Amino acid sequence: MYSDMTTFDNILEEAGPFGRCQKRIFALLCLVSLPFAGVYVGIVFQGFTPDHWCRVPAVVDRRQTCGWTPGEGQRWTAPLVNISGELKPSSCERYDLDWNTTDLTCDPEDLDLDLTGVKATTCKDGWEYDYEGRNSFVTEFDLVCSDGWLVDMFQSTLNVGFLIGSFAFGYLADRFGRRLSFLVSNVINVTSGMVVALAPNYISILVFRGVFGFAVKGGWMTCYVLMTEVVGKEYRRTVGILFQMLFSVGNLILPLLAYFITDWRWMQVTFAAPYILFVSYYWLVPESPRWLLSQNKASTALQITEALAKENRQKLSVPDLETLTEEGGDSPSASLLDLVRTPNMRKHTFIFMFNWFTSAVVYQGLIMRVGIAGGNVYLDFFISGLVEFPAAFLILFTIERIGRRLPFATANIIAGVSCLITAFIPESLFWFKTVVACVGRLGITMAFEMVVFVNTELYPTFVRNLGLSVCSTLCDVGGIVSPFLLYRLANIWLELPLIIFGAVAIVAGGLVLLLPETKGVPLPETIDDIEFPNRKQDLLL
Repeated sequence: MYSDMTTFDNILEEAGPFGRCQKRIFALLCLVSLPFAGVYVGIVFQGFTPDHWCRVPAVVDRRQTCGWTPGEGQRWTAPLVNISGELKPSSCERYDLDWNTTDLTCDPEDLDLDLTGVKATTCKDGWEYDYEGRNSFVTEFDLVCSDGWLVDMFQSTLNVGFLIGSFAFGYLADRFGRRLSFLVSNVINVTSGMVVALAPNYISILVFRGVFGFAVKGGWMTCYVLMTEVVGKEYRRTVGILFQMLFSVGNLILPLLAYFITDWRWMQVTFAAPYILFVSYYWLVPESPRWLLSQNKASTALQITEALAKENRQKLSVPDLETLTEEGGDSPSASLLDLVRTPNMRKHTFIFMFNWFTSAVVYQGLIMRVGIAGGNVYLDFFISGLVEFPAAFLILFTIERIGRRLPFATANIIAGVSCLITAFIPESLFWFKTVVACVGRLGITMAFEMVVFVNTELYPTFVRNLGLSVCSTLCDVGGIVSPFLLYRLANIWLELPLIIFGAVAIVAGGLVLLLPETKGVPLPETIDDIEFPNRKQDLLL
């Protein structure tokens, strides 16, 4: 029997909070995080920029005839320039010589060329690449030197797509349902993802890359919300963390894929193909009963909940879902104003916005900073991905015993302090500097994984997807800003970005302490549950 103050959490407990049905749904939806990793950070391999220098046709012909190494040809064509205090052959300039009138022998040691005072000029005949068989879009479209900024656009258009998709699908999922929105996103994913792989010019690649990001992000977030809404409150944290942990698994698979798939277009096909499978989820995964209740569709919600209970081999008493729906008192139509109209909702919205921004800036910034060091790109990427796994286990261990707020705040503060300490450790203590930086990466990974599920726990059902979508748009803004913060500030002082990262992470941690604890608290159904959290608890006692 149900009391007059029955919540959907009570009904779900009887139907089975994490039974066979939810485990099946969870196993299916978790797979969505795997290709998302490739979409998000695949640019490391798809946009790989190898060593390059100006192509001089006469020298290339002589090199091929005489069997010179690329370095021997580069020696006579590229002037030395100062790069980070070290003289290296220029990637963007060549000696201004008419090599067709220059007497070239097959023994480079016999060449007696006085290049002193010879002017340098820009590359006129394209570039040569030391790419060892990897075909990236950089080598295909010669996106180096003055056109190097177009590589950044490949990632920026993705983040712009993320930004728009967060708003659009946040609204669509709360207005038309989680399941339909997820179907639409996957159809767009397959179409746009394949078009990117087949596009004949770089402008069309950028356009459809943006469309791809638009649908990928919207579908991923809709999937996350649906998953957390069909499990009991004691399992929400676990499924949320494991869902994101599959993103880290995707990060480990990515360098392995890249090692064997050396053409960026075929990698793109690999990233887009799984979304063909996800289209079938429309028939395999039910709609969220919570969302149906928020839309006053009680009979449909009851049918789905009874089917869920049956699959879980549980017997469900028939609750008065009509009364449960009327009790909400909120309009089923989600509005942006609902996120800022009342004091607590407004406070939560601004704190989550800042935390999403901080997580993206620091997380991406630390990953890119590792990449600046060079080395084996496959091995370095794999090792940096391993650092993320302890984060998931630390979260599950701490939030079970302590709660959400303190671990969330501590993770941010540890990340910030680690960044500040790393900035002042001398290069001579390389391994110590690396270890401290890894602690920072661990901390911000924890914060990034926690902001998602804490965000969903502090918004009522009818605006939960919209609230998560709007706040997470700041993650996309952070993704756009982070490369500029890293590379522009590093030109002033290499460690300056770390100081900025450290400062914003510490502030984010402090703001988290202003949020309420959500451990063991039912998901809020109405705005009143947010503004007067003790009222419902008192009535339930």
